[in-house]
Amino acid sequence: MRIAVIGAGSWGTSIAAVVATNGPTVIWARRPELVESLSAGVNPGYLPGVTFGPLEATTVLADAVEGADALLVAVPSHGFRDVMVAAAPHVAPTVPILSLTKGLEQTTDLRMTQVLAEVLPRHDRRRLGVLSGPNLAREIAAGEPAATVVAIRDEPAAAALQAAIMTPSFRVYTNNDVIGSEVAGTAKNVMAIAAGMVSGMGLGLNTTSALVTRALAEITRLGVALGGSPLTFGGLAGVGDLMATCLSTLSRNHRVGVELAAGRSLGAIVAEMHMVAEGVKSTAPTLSLAKAHGVDLPIATEVGRVLDGGDPRESMHRLMGRAARSEGHGIVGT
Repeated sequence: MRIAVIGAGSWGTSIAAVVATNGPTVIWARRPELVESLSAGVNPGYLPGVTFGPLEATTVLADAVEGADALLVAVPSHGFRDVMVAAAPHVAPTVPILSLTKGLEQTTDLRMTQVLAEVLPRHDRRRLGVLSGPNLAREIAAGEPAATVVAIRDEPAAAALQAAIMTPSFRVYTNNDVIGSEVAGTAKNVMAIAAGMVSGMGLGLNTTSALVTRALAEITRLGVALGGSPLTFGGLAGVGDLMATCLSTLSRNHRVGVELAAGRSLGAIVAEMHMVAEGVKSTAPTLSLAKAHGVDLPIATEVGRVLDGGDPRESMHRLMGRAARSEGHGIVGT
């Protein structure tokens, strides 16, 4: 397969470097100087100190997309629609497309596969999916053993993508739960901000473990309400990705939480970040979806309050002061 990777940030670059070891791969970047770096096997702005094999790169979106057997789209949520609108005339309606973007569109609350369906109205919906899992870009680029999930409903496309992406150090599983995998990947970024606040307050593993466990319950409730399978949330796209993002200092969303707990303003934190922390942008639409579907997300609600200027310690007190209740049925409990 000839794979086109759309977006040359840290994750787009990392996955392109992985896929290029299996077959023809082209990566699209906006800036000519970035194309030059990628062609030399480096991306110093997004992956400083990391080297990989030279990549075929272009600033011409049509050149990347036309003739590709599959598209992997790694564009931040706020620019996703515009890029795919520009790509749309060059995309055949049967080409499998995987979103690598773990966020929601702020103005519509749509998942990225829903954005794709709107932008590409003639496209085979069964060939729109996501790639999601515990995949910190720097570790993938360094060749550390990892695993991920290709979630797409078309079984032949799933098998072809699995073969195209899987390497000796990057294990790929498949499932057909696009909704669950996509919700899990999006909501975990919100929860990683909360985990970062726990770290920033100097609290220990008991607090972090309780937070991550209850965060999984929240994510599962939302995903099931939107049509996802509860089984997905116990897998790589669910608990796997949640653990990686909540526990790693490489996580941008975790870093945002740490800085918020230190008393810094959100504006100052975001202004100095070179890369997008999707949890910041996805918190409000995640809460909007939850409200529309009658789902209670207490941790996400407190993250929203802190992002709006609230005190992380007051949010912790509110969570700890909630009414006592049964844990319910495992991760889907209330």
